[in-house]
Amino acid sequence: MAAESTSGSTKAGGWHKLAPPATTVIYHFGSSGISVAIATAVTHPLDVIKVRLQMQLVGQRGPLTGMGQLFVQMLKNEGPISLYLGLAPALSRSVLYGGLRLGLYEPSKHVCELAFGSSNILVKIASGAFAGSLATALTNPLEVLKVRLQMHSSSRGVINEMRQVALEGGVIALWKGVGPAMTRAAALTSSQLTTYDESKRALVRWTPLEEGFHLHLISSMLAGVVSTLITAPMDVVKTRLMLQTESNGPGSYRNGFHCAYQVMLTEGIRALYKGGFATFARLGPQTTIIFVVYEKLRELAGLRSI
Repeated sequence: MAAESTSGSTKAGGWHKLAPPATTVIYHFGSSGISVAIATAVTHPLDVIKVRLQMQLVGQRGPLTGMGQLFVQMLKNEGPISLYLGLAPALSRSVLYGGLRLGLYEPSKHVCELAFGSSNILVKIASGAFAGSLATALTNPLEVLKVRLQMHSSSRGVINEMRQVALEGGVIALWKGVGPAMTRAAALTSSQLTTYDESKRALVRWTPLEEGFHLHLISSMLAGVVSTLITAPMDVVKTRLMLQTESNGPGSYRNGFHCAYQVMLTEGIRALYKGGFATFARLGPQTTIIFVVYEKLRELAGLRSI
């Protein structure tokens, strides 16, 4: 029975109808958004540190400030509040982005199963990539605002920051970096959900674990490791594009590929993993919190596990 509940079939996934009741849809997307919002609130200070680390020595080579040293500097120079810069847009985005990113995975997988008659790993990767990229395309303005606020302790506030972005580059500037952001989200969602889904199947089959907290915990930890390794370079590129200058100097990039090339050329290939430890320190626990809370909320709502 445990293996059946994690098999990825449409019945086990709880998305066995093309038009589920409205309450089921609300529970489905609501549990997704809430779980991501909780994880975001817990790990937000690490996200601020990660962004600061990624923006070190733009266009230059040199010794980098470590995660611990930067943490101490921020507390000393900007105060504890600096660790929560950009929290408002981060939480707003997490509810929308999280609800769509996780919530669209099962319906997308269901459509692929109907179209191709299979629920293999490629279907899961494609479903996760579609859900992640669409969610990011719709919520990119909130991500731009979050990243900008995280870089400045003398914050103007969300509304004023939005006006400033519009004044500097027009409304289109709110979609700065949307290409790399969609690529990262596609890779993140597909790697997270596919690894989690397949880990559950493997653990149920090869270990005594059954559906429950320990299975969710181990599977989500594995998903966090895999997704961090895959998405860290994309995250650096996304951050650089969202914070790039309007000049032709260091930090001015034409697109994601140009950004990645310039970073490797001027700062070395290791620069694509700037803030990598902070990324893992944030994304690992965040992934674990998301899936553990998500599974519990689905259980309380009467939905089957992923």
